[in-house]
Amino acid sequence: MFKNHHNPAGTATNGGHISRVVSRLSLIAAAILFIGTVLPVKALPTQQTAATSAVLVGAGDISTCTNNYDEATAKLIDKIPGTVFADGDDAYPSGSAANFKNCYNPTWGRFKSRTKPVPGNHEYNTPGASGYFNYFNNIPSYYAYNLGSWRIYALNSEISISATSAEVKWLKADLAANPHQCVLAYWHTPRWSSGATHGSSTKIQTLWSTMYNAGAELIINGHDHEYERFAPMNASGTAVSSGMREFVVGTGGGSLYHFGTILPASQVRNSSTYGVLKLTLNPTSYSWQFVPIAGKTFTDSGTTSCR
Repeated sequence: MFKNHHNPAGTATNGGHISRVVSRLSLIAAAILFIGTVLPVKALPTQQTAATSAVLVGAGDISTCTNNYDEATAKLIDKIPGTVFADGDDAYPSGSAANFKNCYNPTWGRFKSRTKPVPGNHEYNTPGASGYFNYFNNIPSYYAYNLGSWRIYALNSEISISATSAEVKWLKADLAANPHQCVLAYWHTPRWSSGATHGSSTKIQTLWSTMYNAGAELIINGHDHEYERFAPMNASGTAVSSGMREFVVGTGGGSLYHFGTILPASQVRNSSTYGVLKLTLNPTSYSWQFVPIAGKTFTDSGTTSCR
């Protein structure tokens, strides 16, 4: 109780009471202001994430015990921090437990703890791709994760991917539930490729259209053992300024192929250089760099804003 010296009964008048309350509140406010100038304000986790760039690096068609090019590409990743993608046909010839143990594990296996893989057709030469799933600790057949400000989809092109398949239903639901300005997906078999050995695959159209309709920026594939960069394309594979770009990076270590008929939207190609694709994922843009193995000079790089 505030005591009033002008009131013998000790009861405060309304005016005096209000004056003292205001005075105390002023002192409290001043203290808070002082503390705020001394103690740093911690940024919210979402703000920190939005301002962070991240690196995604890798290739497809990687390890075989018949050559050492997988070790040559692994030496590149030794020097590149970040998340590693293994884009299918990770262990030749059949993705067996022995192939992963003897071929993949001594090379790209040293990045296992930071690798986000997908299977290729050679993994399914072993029933159920059991060698792949066992090696990667029963990783899901397809999944998504956040990297910096980006939403990343690691998809399986070697199982049913029709419009009514479980994978495509899951993909559409996750895209709707996790809207991001910048979105990337990778799987093994490309929708578009100028490679003479495999080329474009129409069975991939549902995945391609789904990602395009969701406003995705990038698709990364392997399967054809070359490097090819496409211009941004629409759902029909026509180059458009606001389209979705595809990289074919089957240069991880398996024997290289060659090109056939060059597709209209193809911008850069190389079929004589092993290497990895390094992507720097910025909050509203991305940059790419093809990094060649030691002794090779071909490279490719650029930067594009997210649409």
